[in-house]
Amino acid sequence: EVQLVESGGGLVQPGGSLRLSCAVSGFSFDAYSIGWFRQAPGKEREDVAAFSKGDDVTYYGDSVKGRFTISIDNAKNTAYLQMNDLKPEDTAVYTCVAHLSLLRLWVRHEYDYRGQGTQVTVSS
Repeated sequence: EVQLVESGGGLVQPGGSLRLSCAVSGFSFDAYSIGWFRQAPGKEREDVAAFSKGDDVTYYGDSVKGRFTISIDNAKNTAYLQMNDLKPEDTAVYTCVAHLSLLRLWVRHEYDYRGQGTQVTVSS
């Protein structure tokens, strides 16, 4: 059974940091690209980051470049999203997704698998 389980969300002050985790089971990062998108109430979905181990390619959304880092730990079957210098506009539900094709995941928003999401709130 394939599962993606996010954790690490919460409340943080502006300028702070959080690290989101996405524990996966049932597939390998060797075959699947992994990514994160976010969605805030009343706003459109926004692509945050994506990574393909096989292609060694990483994408970031313009609003998070230089502040967020996506990574994977094969031994732990876990993907991470390190978020630094958080801003109130980063407040959203963050969801972990996976697809065989990095381009389909990033450009077409096609997902073979997705998690339930974790809430991130940036507020003083």
